[in-house]
Amino acid sequence: MTNKYFYLTSIALWVCLGLLQPVAAESRWVSDQFEVMLRTGPSTSNAIELMIDSGVELEILEVDAESGYTRVRTGGGTEGWVLSRYLMSEPSAREQLQTLTAQLTSLNSQGSSLGSQLGAVRAEYETATRQIRQLEQDKSRLQLQLDETTRKAANTLAIDRQNQDLQQQLTDAEIKMSILEQENEILSGQTTRNWFITGSLVLFGGILLGLILPRLKVQRRSRYDSF
Repeated sequence: MTNKYFYLTSIALWVCLGLLQPVAAESRWVSDQFEVMLRTGPSTSNAIELMIDSGVELEILEVDAESGYTRVRTGGGTEGWVLSRYLMSEPSAREQLQTLTAQLTSLNSQGSSLGSQLGAVRAEYETATRQIRQLEQDKSRLQLQLDETTRKAANTLAIDRQNQDLQQQLTDAEIKMSILEQENEILSGQTTRNWFITGSLVLFGGILLGLILPRLKVQRRSRYDSF
């Protein structure tokens, strides 16, 4: 009889242990319908430790499926039992709404910040675009100036070459003129000598004729006188 009683007691103990099995640490949230009583044990006969507001997050310690209670720990470290049906696996709609509202507010703030950053980037882009257009205009103007300077430089070089050619032609002409002057002087001297020689010959011939003609006349007269 004693062994049978011990055997039955052991079975009952194992059943109780199976019903009061601990669970891995996880979170549950108090229903958002009303406040939940945190008791010292898993029954309404146990004392109430405190009232937990709806939406409060609790840490699950163990679940008593037979009594319908769950042992929990609050954020402040208080442990106790609450009815399992008052716990939710997700935050209450109110908490979710508050969380979503906070996230939306944060996103709106981030959106405003991003909008400001986008505006600043656009302003910088427009400034850079204006600077690029100005640089392109400056480049075109400088290119025109360079082309004009190159053209003038080319004209200057062409004029210098023309001046050098004309100077060379002038030098050649001066040389030719000097040669012609020398030849002219030579020819003039030869002409003068020729005229001088011709005049001398004429003069000499005239003198000879002057000497010869009188003698011829005398001889003729002598000849006529002899007859």
